[in-house]
Amino acid sequence: MGLTQPIATTRSAAGMDTGKLALWWIIGSEIVIFGGLLMCYIMHRIFHGHWAAEAAHTNVVCGALNTFVLLTSSLFIVLAHQAAEQKNRIKTFTYIWLTIGGGLTFLAIKSYEWTIEIMHGYTMGKSLFWSFYYTAAGLHGLHVIGGLAVMAWISFDVLKGKYFNRVELIGLYWHFVDIVWIFLFPLLYIAK
Repeated sequence: MGLTQPIATTRSAAGMDTGKLALWWIIGSEIVIFGGLLMCYIMHRIFHGHWAAEAAHTNVVCGALNTFVLLTSSLFIVLAHQAAEQKNRIKTFTYIWLTIGGGLTFLAIKSYEWTIEIMHGYTMGKSLFWSFYYTAAGLHGLHVIGGLAVMAWISFDVLKGKYFNRVELIGLYWHFVDIVWIFLFPLLYIAK
């Protein structure tokens, strides 16, 4: 009697498959990391009024454009999930790569923005605000890169007609990455 898939994907814990449960554990731990960082930022921001002068030098246009790009990429991963549920390999693959394109665009805009800021002397060592800014945005950027790598890997499995269920999982992760940015954008760019 052979198994067609590993036991770990067929077991159920807490009423959901183990892949989804593992993803929620990862997201939960990431919420603790980002939540702690953002709470420290907010507390320092409240008690250090001079941060407003530093925050005035962030590039709101780049931040807003990146918000639009990430939200659009979220739409594409939703469409990829819809296509995966229909087992449409080509559509799923295409929408995943449109999502990846959005993530790469986000990183390109962020690289441009950081280059300009650094050229103007706004480096991590300039002040505590810039340390928080680069740490929070950099940590978010690492999560974007990780999500893009996993998405690319999943896309090629989907193209072979395998593991369509993983599209939903990477979609949930990508939405988490977007939500983190939704908190970062107003805190780092708008709240002056």
